[in-house]
Amino acid sequence: MDDRGGSFVAVRRMSQGLERGNTCHTTSAEVVAGSAAWLGRGLSCVCAQRRESDARPSFDLTPSQEECLLRLQNRIDIPYDSSIPEHQEALKTLWKVAFPEEELRGLISEQWKEMGWQGKDPSTDFRGGGFISLENLLYFAKNFPRSFQDLLRKQEGDRAIWEYPFAVAGVNITFMLIQMLDLEALKPRNLVGATFLKFLAENESAFDLLYCITFKLMDNQWLAMRASYMDFNAVMKATRRQLEGELLQEDITRLEDLPSYSLLSR
Repeated sequence: MDDRGGSFVAVRRMSQGLERGNTCHTTSAEVVAGSAAWLGRGLSCVCAQRRESDARPSFDLTPSQEECLLRLQNRIDIPYDSSIPEHQEALKTLWKVAFPEEELRGLISEQWKEMGWQGKDPSTDFRGGGFISLENLLYFAKNFPRSFQDLLRKQEGDRAIWEYPFAVAGVNITFMLIQMLDLEALKPRNLVGATFLKFLAENESAFDLLYCITFKLMDNQWLAMRASYMDFNAVMKATRRQLEGELLQEDITRLEDLPSYSLLSR
């Protein structure tokens, strides 16, 4: 899909046999074309549109929170560049952890459709999320391999014949979180964003962890709504509402306290 909009691609369900700072604390197929533009900067993605309720005064940050936000923004600002060896290796690593039993034939290959990219060159799908969206997928695969494989292979629940494409959905989740948390602003302008920065100041991997929680929550919503590919935006809206509600609960002091964290399996 290009930046002018256009169609997205839904993947037919695979068979079950297919197979800018530094003070933060660190912690350890077949396809069918649809008609909605749902991925990428500047596109009319329903799940990521800013709402009037988000237009609130900015929140003051501690020096530690400011540095952590800057560091995360530096990650967000890096586009995926297929000419950079580090980016190439990260993409190859993603394949290895996703399909360890299958050798990748090239960075441009029809094989990538098995993971839920729109075509044979996944680099064209990173416009909406940049390099951080690839980092998010890798973090998910390495830290929660069971949940990652369950979602990749659509192993849980009574699923639709036409499923959301796993990898492209992952990029869309990165984009949605960046918008929801207002991470491109100098200071957060909504309470959810300000709350998240408290978690980020304690855990430099908070964004990656929240990504994993969100991906699993989205799939849980997908199953609960008995969704098919044309329902993707509705599922993302429901996911965002639930996630915002959980982040603002008074008894949440870390991301591991979120009710949806329990959906993840290592």
